[in-house]
Amino acid sequence: MSLTDTGTRIRVPHFVRGRLVWGEDTEYHSRDFGVPFVTPRLRLDELFEPRTVPGPAFDVPVSEIIDLLVETGRHLALDSNPYLQESLEMTARVSPLPRRVIENTYHRPGQFLTRRALEYRLERTFGGLDVLDGWVEHTDPDGNVSRVRAFPPRLVHMLAGNSPSGAMMSIADAALVKAVNVFKMPSADPFTTVAVLRTMADIAPDHPVLRSMSAVYWRGGDAQVEGVLYRSQYFDKLVAWGGGAAIESAAKYVAPGFQLISFDPKVSMAVIGREAFASEETLREVAELAATDATIYNQDACVAPRIIFVEGGIERADRFCALLCERLGMDRQFASAVGPKPPGDVREAVEGMRFLEPDYRIWGGYDGRGLVVRSPEPVDFHPTNKTVNVVPVDAMLDAAAHATVATQTVGVYPAHRKAELRDRLATAGVQRVVKLGSALKGSIGVPHDAMYPLHRMVHWVVDDDA
Repeated sequence: MSLTDTGTRIRVPHFVRGRLVWGEDTEYHSRDFGVPFVTPRLRLDELFEPRTVPGPAFDVPVSEIIDLLVETGRHLALDSNPYLQESLEMTARVSPLPRRVIENTYHRPGQFLTRRALEYRLERTFGGLDVLDGWVEHTDPDGNVSRVRAFPPRLVHMLAGNSPSGAMMSIADAALVKAVNVFKMPSADPFTTVAVLRTMADIAPDHPVLRSMSAVYWRGGDAQVEGVLYRSQYFDKLVAWGGGAAIESAAKYVAPGFQLISFDPKVSMAVIGREAFASEETLREVAELAATDATIYNQDACVAPRIIFVEGGIERADRFCALLCERLGMDRQFASAVGPKPPGDVREAVEGMRFLEPDYRIWGGYDGRGLVVRSPEPVDFHPTNKTVNVVPVDAMLDAAAHATVATQTVGVYPAHRKAELRDRLATAGVQRVVKLGSALKGSIGVPHDAMYPLHRMVHWVVDDDA
């Protein structure tokens, strides 16, 4: 069956413990454009079994699960996968991202669904695969013997809607820890998760991993659904991605035995040293690196910097601002030359600053090609939709005073000066420091949001002889 129904509504199936379920019982609307879509009736009792019943994948060797994920990665090729092709068409109807950027995102699974990447990540997180497959014995300095297992959990995943790659990675994570899973699909992309699971079902239709997974949709905050699912009688943890309101709504369900693993809203920034002004050519290169980071998914990504601190005076900052504004309006792999226009509150705030020159200065406009605001302190509005706030500082360390626990990624130029910043940034709460221009890149097996997510997901159990 096809996702499309009529010219105005989209049919969105559920995937329930290995079965594809179609229906048109409930109508919803997408987050950004209000596009209507219909789903089957949500039957909560079908999403899980009692805790007295082990999950289907609890005793499946992790090596076998890696085999399945690697084979799935091979089949997630957009040019030959009909589910991804159909999902692309539907996502393009509901997402503010241009079709070209969504298409490029669908080519990403091959980067992390490889045997080398998956095994390395598990080694970095758990020190080996044995603790996932069984009870690993240890003897402490006093001679006491214990056995520890990273036991498979029961998880509800509240997926993010700003990039299809999030759904793909969440499925891989859920499989690696052998969890019983319910994925709450986002209204901004209720398609990718099921497309990946349908691909897995074609490869191994009765695999225990598939029977451990359900992907369904309900409107976020629906107490009739969440009041049932978000309980320790059925699940151990809620793995939540989302905006502030969504995380706050989810957090109220935290109780003994039911934990929240929160990938809550973050903002990122960049710090540029005086070395950028060594020559006009160098400054242009630095402006390009900064624009590459700032426009990731048209700035609808936590890793995209919204504030850039420039070491030096106003004159240097203004030279950088002019070049940065020019580079914001370029097509890139994960950004478009013309993105969504800045919202009304941003336009209103910026217009008010025009009366404060020369302390404030503005480059660009409100057409979605890019907007740069230079100010003596960080602005009090949230820069978004390719809006960047540039703040001159006397020294790079001064920028650390503006970092908080909500600051995720900090891009630094030149790269060798990361070392003088990272401890101060970490003290402020920053979770990641990178070379300017590489915010979307990342090493395998490193922490995310100040934790090793897989390590948090599992249920650590000890059999102690002491």
